[in-house]
Amino acid sequence: MSNPYQEDLELAIRAARAAGESVWRAFRVEQEVRYKSADQPVTEADLAADRILRRMLMEARPDYGWLSEETADSPDRLSRTRLWVVDPIDGTNSFVLGRPEFAICVGLVDAGRAVLGVVLNPATDEVFSAAVGGGAFRDGKPIRVSDVGAGEMPRIVASRWEMKRGEFDAFAADWRVEPLGSTAYKMCRVAQGGAEAFVSRGPKAEWDICAAEVIVAEAGGVVTRLDGTPAEYNRPEPQWRGIAASNGRVHDELLRLATAPL
Repeated sequence: MSNPYQEDLELAIRAARAAGESVWRAFRVEQEVRYKSADQPVTEADLAADRILRRMLMEARPDYGWLSEETADSPDRLSRTRLWVVDPIDGTNSFVLGRPEFAICVGLVDAGRAVLGVVLNPATDEVFSAAVGGGAFRDGKPIRVSDVGAGEMPRIVASRWEMKRGEFDAFAADWRVEPLGSTAYKMCRVAQGGAEAFVSRGPKAEWDICAAEVIVAEAGGVVTRLDGTPAEYNRPEPQWRGIAASNGRVHDELLRLATAPL
């Protein structure tokens, strides 16, 4: 049986590649950086990628809703069954610093559920993709989470900012903590078996998680909030605090350590 989201997946990959080409041309090129808040930079590359994604995705699917980090939100999306959830550059801090640890993220939500995801890193030319029921892929080849357990020195990918704040001190004794940029890119590292876990206590939005959640889940992993509940999509307020992704085997221990007092 063909996957009902296959055509949407192919469209999302094309759109992500087009946006990725634009972002790649701007990488390590001097440009103005503005700040939406103290730790949220935005560049013309973010905005250009957003325009490309919106044009390609919405022209092809005008009946879908739209939610993007770089587009003013509209309550119109709440009435749409299907919704594109987009982050034109996840990891703009890394992009600005010249680190090849950022990604274009395109997710699709159907009736509140994340059903499709594409995460493309223009700097490494990696394309992660998945649709529910169809498996997860990196550059067209199947990927799978690792089978490392909690007592086997699992690897956890972490935000440099959160590491500096001591938020991973509890993991130091029994885990290998590795710094990496971009929430979605870290989650894809878990999906391909290059790490066993990712966690963040900080604020997260639907566009940070949606695409990568599908990829992790289709690779055999688990994604939850820090209280163990699943993420929800196309809500009036698309932000919350905390997210965890793992190979499943370390998830309980991951949540225990992540919610322990600092």
